[in-house]
Amino acid sequence: MKLVIIAGGKWTRLWLTDIPKPMVKVAGKPILQRQIELAKKYGLTDIIILSGHLGQVIVDYFWDWYNFGVNIKHIIEEVPLGTAWAVKQLESLITGKFFVFYGDTIMDIDLQKMINFDKENKNSLWTLLVHPNNHPYDSDLIESDKQWLIKKFHSKPHPEWIYYHNLVNAALYILDAEVFNYIEPNVSSDFWKNIFPKIVEDWKILRAYKTHEYIKDMWTLERLQQVENDIISWKVARLNMENKQKAIFIDRDWVINEEIDNLSNINDLNILPGTVQWLKNINKSEYLSLVVTNQPMIAKWFLKESELDEIHKKLEWEIGKEWSYIDDIYYCPHHPDKWFEWEIPELKIDCECRKPKIWMIKQAIDKYNIDIEKSFIIGDTTTDIQTGINAWLKTILVRSWYAGDDWKYDINSDFIFSDFQEASDFVIHEYQDLFFKADVIIKNIPKDTDRYIILVGGLSRSWKTTFTKILNELLVKQNINFKNINLDNRLIPKDKRNDNMDVRDRYQYSKIKSDIDQFLNWKDIKINKYNVRDRTIIENYDTINFWKNEILIIDWVISLDIEYLRDISNFKIYCDIDENIRKQRFWKFYAYKWLLEKEIDELYNKRQKDESIIIKSTIKYADIIIN
Repeated sequence: MKLVIIAGGKWTRLWLTDIPKPMVKVAGKPILQRQIELAKKYGLTDIIILSGHLGQVIVDYFWDWYNFGVNIKHIIEEVPLGTAWAVKQLESLITGKFFVFYGDTIMDIDLQKMINFDKENKNSLWTLLVHPNNHPYDSDLIESDKQWLIKKFHSKPHPEWIYYHNLVNAALYILDAEVFNYIEPNVSSDFWKNIFPKIVEDWKILRAYKTHEYIKDMWTLERLQQVENDIISWKVARLNMENKQKAIFIDRDWVINEEIDNLSNINDLNILPGTVQWLKNINKSEYLSLVVTNQPMIAKWFLKESELDEIHKKLEWEIGKEWSYIDDIYYCPHHPDKWFEWEIPELKIDCECRKPKIWMIKQAIDKYNIDIEKSFIIGDTTTDIQTGINAWLKTILVRSWYAGDDWKYDINSDFIFSDFQEASDFVIHEYQDLFFKADVIIKNIPKDTDRYIILVGGLSRSWKTTFTKILNELLVKQNINFKNINLDNRLIPKDKRNDNMDVRDRYQYSKIKSDIDQFLNWKDIKINKYNVRDRTIIENYDTINFWKNEILIIDWVISLDIEYLRDISNFKIYCDIDENIRKQRFWKFYAYKWLLEKEIDELYNKRQKDESIIIKSTIKYADIIIN
C-alpha cells in the first residue's frame, strides 16, 4: 500500500520563514521524519510527499532516504488548490488502496490495526480515522451508525443548540483510487468539505475507525510544547495499541450524572459537579475513560435507543465544551424480567452484557488492548463492584447515591472513596506510589517466619484502609496467606457512647487484647460488623481464625496506641495526611452518614480534641510513615 503525505502549507502562527511546517523539529526530529519512521515500521515504504511552500527544503532533507529502506517520490505543487486536488495529481501513479497522512500531525498509531479494520468490510472503499478530543465544538465531526458507517459530516462551526457525538476527524485516511473520480481537475477542493460528503451522498461505503491513540496537529507554540513533553515522557509511544493500555471503567448514573426518573428525558441530564474536571484529569493521564451502563429502560419501552443516543450526544458535547472527553460509552439495552405487554420481547432476555456480566468490559478490552491488571472500575452499586470482580478489575465503590446500599451482592470492593474525584485522583496520582511503598514492605517480610504482624495506624480518613488493601493485593500476587482485622468491629455503638468519651473509651482496648491473644493462640474469634452509615454494630457477624505462616494486618486508628499490639507486632506503619485534605474527606464521609453541616463541624472539632491529639502522638512508634 502506498502512502501519500500532504506536506504543503505555512505555519503563520509561528512566523516561520525558512522551513515548511512539516519540517518543524519536535523533540529533536522534524514532524515529517517521525511520520516516515512510523510508516516504515508498518511496512509503508513506498511514499509520495506532496509539498508546496518551501518544498525544496523537504527534498533536500530526504534525498538519500532510500538508504533507510523507504522509497520517496517528491511532488512540489506550485499553486495550492487544496488537499484533494493535491492528491488528484497522483491519479496516474496509484491503483487500489492508499494511505493519506497530513504532514503537520504527530502520531503513533497501530497502522496495521487500522488496515485490518479497513479490510473487514470488503465493500468499504474508504476509512477515516476519528477520535474524541477536548475541543469538539471547534473540530470537524462525523456521524456514524453502530457499524461505523459514516452518515454525515458536520463541519465547524457548530450550532449551539445541536448536540453531536465527540467523533473528530483526525486527518488520517485509507482511500481507494476511485476517490479520483470525485475530484475535479484544476479546482480548489478539500477532502473534508468537498469530497467526502459527495461520496456519502453517492451511497458509497465510508467507514470511521475510532481510536484513542496519540494524534495531534501542530498549530500553536503551546501545542508544540505539549506534544514535545508527551514525546519525551514516552506517552506518545505508550498509547500505541500494540502496547497494553490502562483503563478506568466508569458507571454512568450517580457517578458522572444524576439519574432523574431513570434518565429517559434528555432535559433531565445533569452532570454532577466537578465531574468534567475529574474526567479532564483522566484525559491527561494514560488511562482510558470508558463508561459502562445498564439501560433497561430501552427493553421496557420507556426509552428508545435513538433517544439514548441523543442523551449520550448531549453528555459528550457538554463535557467537550469544558475541554474534556469520554473515550467510549458501552450500554446494555436488555432486561431479564418480563412485566408489561408493551415491552420489547427481543430485548427482554438474560443477556451477556447486562452488568454484572462482562460482555461490555470484554468488548472494550478487545478493542483497546486493555491490561486488566492495571485497570479499575468505579461505581456506586454492588452490581458495579461484582462486574469488576467478574472481569478481574480493581474495584472502587464511591459513596454517591446508592453507595453500595443496593444490597444485590454481599461483596466488598477493593477501595472505597467519597466520590468520583477522590477515586480518580487515587488511581491517577496515588495508587502507583502507594503500590511501590507497599511492595518494599512486603519484600522485607522474612520468608521463614511462623507469623508476622503488621500494624497500620493513623488519624481517621488518612487512607489507612486504602494502603492496607494495596498490601493485600501484593500478598495475593505473591501467594502469601494473610488475615486482616479491622478494629472497627470493637467500636462501642453510637447509642452507648457519651460526650465525655475519648478515642480510647470508644474502642474496647481490653476486649481487643483478649481477642488478639486468642487469635494468635489458634482459637476462633467472633468478629462484629460495624455499619459505617448509621454507626451500629452487628454482633458475631463472622468467625475468623489464624494459621501458621500467615501475615496478620491490624488496621485502624488506634492500632499504634495499644501497647500490647505494639509489643507483639513486627512492623508498624503510620499513615499521615495533610490536615486540609483530611478535613475535606472527613466532611464528605459524615455527609454520607446524613449528618448536617453544623453537626459535621461540631464532630470534627470534638475529634480534634478527643482523638487527634492522642493518635498523632503514636507516630513516634512507627517503623515507617506513609504520607
